[in-house]
Amino acid sequence: MQDIWAAAIMLLLIMDPLGNLPIFMSVLKHIEPKRRKVVVIRELLIALTILFIFLFIGQGLLEFLQVEQETVSIAGGIILFVIAIKMIFPSSGGIMNLPDGEEPLIVPLAVPMIAGPSTMAALILLANQSPDKMLHWSIALSIAWVISASILLLSNKVHKLLGEKGLRAIERLMGMILIMIAIQMLLNGISAYVKHIGTII
Repeated sequence: MQDIWAAAIMLLLIMDPLGNLPIFMSVLKHIEPKRRKVVVIRELLIALTILFIFLFIGQGLLEFLQVEQETVSIAGGIILFVIAIKMIFPSSGGIMNLPDGEEPLIVPLAVPMIAGPSTMAALILLANQSPDKMLHWSIALSIAWVISASILLLSNKVHKLLGEKGLRAIERLMGMILIMIAIQMLLNGISAYVKHIGTII
């Protein structure tokens, strides 16, 4: 049981639902208020499915595609960087440049905000370290997901509380923070790749 809670807390910290909350509000601000909860639940379920796939077959999938874990980190960093730039310098269509009312699908809410490269890598690491505890890791992932989902489903209420001006201010602030996270993710991926090349040479 201790392993389950330790893994659940680690995954929850990596998912960072509180940090993702302003990004969710920003992406969903052009969606009808009644529809936002449906979109959030859909994206959360898509993310959970992707995370379970990575837990059980992630390493094998990356090997089959001949993709290194560092590549996933670098790709996630690039996506987050682009999103952050659009948060700081928003266009009329919002972060995703979608027409008003059109819903984002998979990117950026499910991936990489919830099912990010760090979470995927953590699940692959857990599965590789203790393949005999897959039930434990599944329960831990479910616990972390339920807590994250509960926090992110509050985005509608937070949106009402802050109003448009407050949301815009937080959007730009989170954009700056997200740029730093994206660059760190890129640097981590590049650093890991350089070390990987060094071991081969």
